[in-house]
Amino acid sequence: MMDNWTELTISVPVADTDRAADIANMTVPYGLYIEDYSDLEEGAREIAHIDLIDEELLARDRTRSLIHIYLEPDVNPAEALAFLQERLSAAGIDNALSTRTVREADWANNWKQFFKPLPVGEKLLILPTWETDENKDGRAVLHIDPGMAFGTGGHETTRLVLETLEKTVKAGDRFLDIGCGSGILSIAALLFGAESAFGVDIDPLAVKTAQENGELNGMTAPRYEIVEGDLADKVTGQYDVVAANIVADAIIALSPAVPAFLKEDGVYVVSGIIDVREQDVVTALAACGFTVAERYEQRGWVCLVCKR
Repeated sequence: MMDNWTELTISVPVADTDRAADIANMTVPYGLYIEDYSDLEEGAREIAHIDLIDEELLARDRTRSLIHIYLEPDVNPAEALAFLQERLSAAGIDNALSTRTVREADWANNWKQFFKPLPVGEKLLILPTWETDENKDGRAVLHIDPGMAFGTGGHETTRLVLETLEKTVKAGDRFLDIGCGSGILSIAALLFGAESAFGVDIDPLAVKTAQENGELNGMTAPRYEIVEGDLADKVTGQYDVVAANIVADAIIALSPAVPAFLKEDGVYVVSGIIDVREQDVVTALAACGFTVAERYEQRGWVCLVCKR
């Protein structure tokens, strides 16, 4: 028997399509599709070389785009809606969201054709479990099956942190990942030489995925530990590097607790920040005693390296 999926549709102004699509793609690891009819006539003439266009298409709203994403049966649509509303509003994007139930069409496997071996930085190769690669460059290989958890390395937020960790993590470091998602940052930290990695996430599905990805890479407790819960309840001790690849508001909310878990000369890496929220995050970090030592940006997403 086929399970029901949820189609979530986001309506945004055409000018905001790219930014909204980046945000939408954070809720699912397997892609989305976009309806944009703003240049319908021009595109029909230049690309398809036709002048006659279906009346139904001509009647579509040319001022707005529709972004469609699909949520697997055991993903809570209410959580995805809340995340998108918070993130789109934070970015100042006018939006309307709607959902409908759809029959399963093997979405979970169709997206895999777009997730290929991905070199990141100078040392890392992210390799999906269903792919093979000769790895001629001799990179450290990180095997991953992200499932429903965020973090394949393909999105700017994750890639920025991975590139930063490559330059930041030293041999023997203790690493803490707040909101660990797929576990990709913790696994990468160990590949970069960390002595141990501890990840925490409030999402039980993310925790399960991160634990499974650790096993795929031969990493087990106590060197690699992933637990369900929040920062204050589940984490003890102090760490050389703490990373938080989450949304701006979550970084702002969690950062006051971070100094207690960070060594005096430790590094706090935060990412998942839309450029329009950067100053809010910087202000909150300063209130917690942090200064920004390094800043990296890709396509409107910002990663900050902070010190006490």
